[in-house]
Amino acid sequence: MPDKIRIKKGLDIPLAGKPSDEISLDFSKGLFAVYPDDFPGPVWKAVVKPGDSVSAGQPVLVDKNSPMIALVSPVSGIVKEVNRGERRHIQFISVESDGKENSTEVTPVGPSEEEICNALKQSGLWAMMRQRPYDIVPQDRVAPRDIFVTAFDSAPLAGEMLDEDLKPQLEKGLEILSRLTSGKVYLGIRAGQNITSKVAEVFEFEGPHPAGNVGTQIAAIKPVNKGETVWTLDTATAARIGKLFAGNTLDFHTIVAVTGPKVMNPHLVKTIIGVSIKSLLNGFLDSDKGLRIISGNVLTGIKVSEDGFLHYPYRQVTVIEEGDEADEFMGWASMNPGKFSVKRTFPAFLRGLSKPFDFDARIKGGKRAMILSGEYDKVFPFDIYPEYLLKAIMAKDIDRMEKLGIYEVAPEDFALPEFVDTSKIELQKVVRDGLDYLRKELS
Repeated sequence: MPDKIRIKKGLDIPLAGKPSDEISLDFSKGLFAVYPDDFPGPVWKAVVKPGDSVSAGQPVLVDKNSPMIALVSPVSGIVKEVNRGERRHIQFISVESDGKENSTEVTPVGPSEEEICNALKQSGLWAMMRQRPYDIVPQDRVAPRDIFVTAFDSAPLAGEMLDEDLKPQLEKGLEILSRLTSGKVYLGIRAGQNITSKVAEVFEFEGPHPAGNVGTQIAAIKPVNKGETVWTLDTATAARIGKLFAGNTLDFHTIVAVTGPKVMNPHLVKTIIGVSIKSLLNGFLDSDKGLRIISGNVLTGIKVSEDGFLHYPYRQVTVIEEGDEADEFMGWASMNPGKFSVKRTFPAFLRGLSKPFDFDARIKGGKRAMILSGEYDKVFPFDIYPEYLLKAIMAKDIDRMEKLGIYEVAPEDFALPEFVDTSKIELQKVVRDGLDYLRKELS
């Protein structure tokens, strides 16, 4: 029996638009894209140009400093666009799928640690993992103390993390990961989730979001201290690793949840990583204006247009109302029972949380100085002081950052504090900037 850990601090946001369990559609054709900014740490450069033919698994971007580390095309087809922004920074590379199952031939992998690492780097699976500290793609030649794998996503309206087709490969993936660390591989599962392992040490988590965040699981099992490095990933990536080493096959299929109160018939879609948003939402929006489309969940996702693509690592698209045309009687002081409040400011708490709320994108307030009221602590299940850590980051005080736990956290860990924050500060951006600054100063 796995050890059970109860997460007491957190919040499950009752957002309307939960998807059904039935996989209703299958999109494997059209446009797909890779966003290099979804993979922080390396300095990416393109190795393809518009018009090139590529196979699934063929590199389209490589790290300038470690060319072995690659981002690969999820499909076979023709490179449609290498989209650049300011200073020729690559925004994304899009590929038009030919609908075929052509994939790059994978060389059989040997048993040594170096051969395993090289295979992961060349296949693009290395870039799908993360390293703490800094929440970046694992640095080359930095061995992890431990590896943490999460098997569920507790974010609002999130679907299942692991495709049924990949489940048989999970144990093989965990076994491969165990060869890359002198420590342990930890697997965090949801209470009642039927996943076992002979290789990994399994922990069962119950409680509200962020119980599914790998950072929460690390903090509860074995926190990261200064000078230590751990790797993190989800079970979908671990299963892809297992499939690569079991049969020399790359598989970029995924299940995407199309969710939110402004989606007609929220559903699941079987598709491929990097799918276009338009193909996911075509015919399922109940309006053609005033909507916010989010690649991911409402807490950590990225705002995109209908012409955009699904960002990594998200397996979810959420559509809510923008709220810019909202006209409420008495505005913020309205006693509307349909308005959600963490602090019971509005009477909605009397009806309970069984009936979902139709949230919109308004922040309902202006940015102001941080208030040390302890409101972050109620939804932040780490044994650190979030307000003081954030203030140290804003002040760029490296010594205090280290003492207050900067090496343990990632931006997503501050998503709920950002949601309940009365000061309306972009806490996730503050943490991301702080981690980048710390890495730059200490490298």
